[in-house]
Amino acid sequence: MIDGFVLVDKEGGWTSHDVVAKARRLLGQKKVGHSGTLDPMATGLVVLGVGRATRMLRYTQEATKTYIATALFGVATDTLDADGAVLSRSPMEFEEHDLANVIPRFIGTIMQVPPMVSALKIDGRRLYDLAREGKEVERQARPVNVAEIEILDFAPGSYPEATMRVECGSGTYIRTLASDMGRALGGDAHLIALRRTRVGSLHVENAYTIGDLEDLESAGSAVLSMNQVLRGELAEVVVGGRDALGVRNGRSLALDLIPASIGEAPFCVFDEYGELLAVYASNGAAARPEVVLA
Repeated sequence: MIDGFVLVDKEGGWTSHDVVAKARRLLGQKKVGHSGTLDPMATGLVVLGVGRATRMLRYTQEATKTYIATALFGVATDTLDADGAVLSRSPMEFEEHDLANVIPRFIGTIMQVPPMVSALKIDGRRLYDLAREGKEVERQARPVNVAEIEILDFAPGSYPEATMRVECGSGTYIRTLASDMGRALGGDAHLIALRRTRVGSLHVENAYTIGDLEDLESAGSAVLSMNQVLRGELAEVVVGGRDALGVRNGRSLALDLIPASIGEAPFCVFDEYGELLAVYASNGAAARPEVVLA
């Protein structure tokens, strides 16, 4: 069995599930998952977990992400992106400085209403399934964090286009962000391009397209070890002897073994030989395992 992560540069038109299904065949392994859905229209980095690494995908899913997004203003679609049907079209001329002036409203912790066409579940059903049935349900606004928005390119006109770099936390819908920016400017907007370029410490420049994986003599050679990936995402603690045995058995760790700088964030636990044993987290009173590999 292969354990580790594969970085895939998803092409447009593919779903994240398509990528997983293809990877299962190429790797000859059923246990493959991904750490964050990309819409079919979007391209870029999808992080796959293989084997036991599927249990670690949450730690990449929760990482900060970077997107390059292009929004078309003045046009609304039912999916908030170019894959949807056009609902309305109305010119809305403005300048780059007008967009720059509204961007600060969308920095920090903001409230977002998830789009109807999304993988979010409500009462056990995914929103996109309900949308296909012509149903629209009430969605509660949720807090998301946007660290930075930078305008990379701006094309003025009756229907302006803006390309932006967005750094944000898990759960942020870039489609909704574009639509909300349109409203802030007095009109509508939808995404016409979206590319995810970074997930935590992982970058799309180091990813393989599905075609690249097919061309490899063995797709297994593209697998990154759990050590390689998680060391870039989480702090680490090294234990030995009885402490290592205790970790293998899922016991609590003494707090004096954990640097104060880690706080209550999850951290990797390695033995003295460099083997990843588990991921633990502290609640201030004790450090307990979240995932044990041994």
